[in-house]
Amino acid sequence: MEGKSQKKPQNAAQGKPQNTSQGKSQNKQKNKPQNGSQDGKGLIIICAAVAVVVVLLLVAFIARGLGAGRDAEQNAETTVATEADDGAAEGTADAAGDGMVTGPDGIENPIYADITVEGYGTITVAMDASAAPITVENFIALAEDGFYDGLTFHRIIDGFMMQGGDPEGTGLGGADQEIVGEFSANGHDNPLSHTRGAISMARSQNYDSASSQFFIVQSDSTYLDGQYAAFGYVTSGMEYVDQICRDAKPTDGNGTIAKEDQPVITSIVIRREE
Repeated sequence: MEGKSQKKPQNAAQGKPQNTSQGKSQNKQKNKPQNGSQDGKGLIIICAAVAVVVVLLLVAFIARGLGAGRDAEQNAETTVATEADDGAAEGTADAAGDGMVTGPDGIENPIYADITVEGYGTITVAMDASAAPITVENFIALAEDGFYDGLTFHRIIDGFMMQGGDPEGTGLGGADQEIVGEFSANGHDNPLSHTRGAISMARSQNYDSASSQFFIVQSDSTYLDGQYAAFGYVTSGMEYVDQICRDAKPTDGNGTIAKEDQPVITSIVIRREE
């Protein structure tokens, strides 16, 4: 709740040795080895060439490793922590902490989002711009731009949550822009708790990697508080969340839904008034 191999230089010594022996009738002096100083110079040249090759291979190896590290970070799956999944399955959610908002009644001046899911209905969410202003602004901008239209919920775990908003439908995609994670572990005071009906942003291990993917909490999951940016609560249509979660057919223990079985987001409409 996501090197290129360097061509090895050819051996510097490519020429064939010339035949210095012309038969027994030739002067024996011709069969003697050349000056030792020339052999020494040749050996030095060969050693230098080998050293250059070794250095180039070492540089290529290091560069390949750094490139792989960058690729892994860029392709990190945007999701909700596995530990949270385990907690949800075992029903170990704790109560929300003191001072935490646990539902839409605690939101002043809400902005509404109507999330319509094909074959189910409309899930209305009240968003709290005072608790997570950057997150709400980002979600509104994407919704009003039509970004979410036709996207899906690609990860669903009955008894935990449903996650969607990935243009790739795999957990690895997102919008062009990433936003700061507005939660306490990242230095932001966000009082919204991950109780039933909360909507929150999915991310990778990077705190500031949230983009377009979001999830709706089906069951209280307050162990996510302080780690993910909740930004509102469902005010109507929670029955559709329950039905979607019940109908889901994950292909693994991580809630992965096959492409053809992913519930489709028809549209997300933003309203300033209820």
